[in-house]
Amino acid sequence: MAKDPIYLAFSTQKGGAGKTTLTVLVASYLHYVRGYNVAVLDCDYPQHSIVEMRRRDLKQIKDDEYYRGLAYAQFTRLNKKAYPVIESSTERSIEDAERITSQAAFDIVFFDLPGTVNNPSVIRALSNMDYIFAPIVKESIINNADCKID
Repeated sequence: MAKDPIYLAFSTQKGGAGKTTLTVLVASYLHYVRGYNVAVLDCDYPQHSIVEMRRRDLKQIKDDEYYRGLAYAQFTRLNKKAYPVIESSTERSIEDAERITSQAAFDIVFFDLPGTVNNPSVIRALSNMDYIFAPIVKESIINNADCKID
């Protein structure tokens, strides 16, 4: 019997806190180094930064023999293909996750969500997560520490 995958998101109300960067770094580490089977749903409309990053990577591999050789060597050495990156939306995120996990065995599904919680579909997606990590930026800590209460 297949186990249910872990749903994980890095989420804040602020853009630029590193959610997308953390998603790619942690997904890549767990997939390529630790051997987990992961997938990433890029729900951060309109940027879809991870989808665009993957498209650029694929184009570079297709167009440049050097990078094609590097990719081949890595995938051969690891005996593992690149993890899937699926373009989605906050409205479709859970349905898309259920669809892909019914087609393949994933240990972890990462959700790259927009930097807002002022949207019912973001709240719905977050309510389905097993883990939510909230990265913070130093400026917000410093600004809050400077507040005086009289």
